[in-house]
Amino acid sequence: MKRQWTVLLMFLAAIPAIATAQTAVKKTLTLEGAERVIAAAKEEARKVQAPGGVIAVVDDGGNLIALERLDGTFAAGANISIGKARTSVQFKRPTRAFEELINSNGKGRTVMTALNDFTPLIGGIPIVVDGQIVGGVGVSGAASADQDEQLAIAGSKALELPVPSVSYFEKSKVDEAFTRGAVLLDGAEGRNYMVHASRREKPGQAELHERDADVIYVLEGTATLVTGGEVVDGQNIAPDEIRGTHITGGETRKLAKGDVIIVPHRTPHQFTAVTNPFLYYVVKVR
Repeated sequence: MKRQWTVLLMFLAAIPAIATAQTAVKKTLTLEGAERVIAAAKEEARKVQAPGGVIAVVDDGGNLIALERLDGTFAAGANISIGKARTSVQFKRPTRAFEELINSNGKGRTVMTALNDFTPLIGGIPIVVDGQIVGGVGVSGAASADQDEQLAIAGSKALELPVPSVSYFEKSKVDEAFTRGAVLLDGAEGRNYMVHASRREKPGQAELHERDADVIYVLEGTATLVTGGEVVDGQNIAPDEIRGTHITGGETRKLAKGDVIIVPHRTPHQFTAVTNPFLYYVVKVR
C-alpha cells in the first residue's frame, strides 16, 4: 500500500502539467465576487470605525462592477474610488506607488498626472486570484489615505483561495474505502482535485465529464475501458456530468494491475467488462 500511495503522490505532483494547454484559462470577477470584496472592506471599516468611505470594484479591464457609498461620505468619493480601482488594474500595482513617486521630490513625475483615467492616490489595490489579476478595488473618503488603503487591502483579500491542509489516510481507512468504493478526498479548501478509492464489480454506463480529467491507477483486477467516440443516449445527471447507455466509435484497452490511464475532460469513457473486484484510484483534476 505504501508503494501505491507513492505512485499516487507522483500523479498529484504532475497535475499542473495535465492542465497545460495552448490557451490560458482566464479567471473573471463576477458580481457576486465584487460584492464579497465590498463586504470585506465594509467589515474592516466597521472594525476600525472608519467615518465613511466609498468602495468601488472594477474588473480586469477597469469596468465598474459594483460600488457602495457608506453613510457620511462626500459625493466626489465615488469617482475618486473608481479611479483608484482602475489605476491599480491598469498598472497592476497598488496606487500608493504612484502617489509616493509623484511626491518623492520637488519635481516628481507630474507628467504622469496627464494620463487618462489615472488616479495616483493611495487606496487602490489589485484583486488577485490564483496568481491572476481579476480586478481592482478602490476606497476613498475614510479617515485618511492610509485607512483608505487598509479597507481596500481587506477587500482585495476576500477572494484569496485558502491553503489546503495536509490530508493523511491510514491503511485501515484506505482498505475500508476500497471495500465499498468511496471518495477519499473531495474538492474542499479550494482544491482543484479529488481522490476516489474506486471499486467496480460490473460494467458501467458511458460517462463524460465536462470539467474533470480522470487519472486512473489500477491496484487489482482487470477491466476493459473504452475511450473516445460518442456517448449514446447521453443524459445530464448532474452539472457537467453526462451518462449514457454505451459508446460508439471508441478505442478499447484492457487494464490490469499497475496500469495508468489519463482520460481528459470531455472524453467519453466506459468500463465494458471487469473482474470482481476491480480496484483503482481515480484522481479527478479540474
